[in-house]
Amino acid sequence: MNVYTPILVLGILAFAFAVFSVAAATFTGPKRYNRAKYDAYECGIEPTPQPVGGGRFPVKYYLTAMLFIVFDIEIVFLYPWAVAFDRLAIFGLIEMLVFIVTLLVVYAYVWRRRGLEWD
Repeated sequence: MNVYTPILVLGILAFAFAVFSVAAATFTGPKRYNRAKYDAYECGIEPTPQPVGGGRFPVKYYLTAMLFIVFDIEIVFLYPWAVAFDRLAIFGLIEMLVFIVTLLVVYAYVWRRRGLEWD
């Protein structure tokens, strides 16, 4: 149990900070609300009215989000592999090659779908 004590303490501190931040915001935040406060902020552009059903977003938004997630996960896996490269030997090299080839397939798919072009 001594090994997990720092993780438990860090989790408790993070939870306490989150509760404190929410409580402090309710006490220190502005109390007068008007129509402008409830409007969505879109970088100074007047918000456009949305249809009742919410409308449809272009697929490019989702494609960009998925691309970000895929390459973010790639970085998460590449750092530990680079640190333990010498201990993993040939097995680690083959596994990482399979992983990178899989990512190249994703990259080729996004490229073909023109997910990297902005209009």
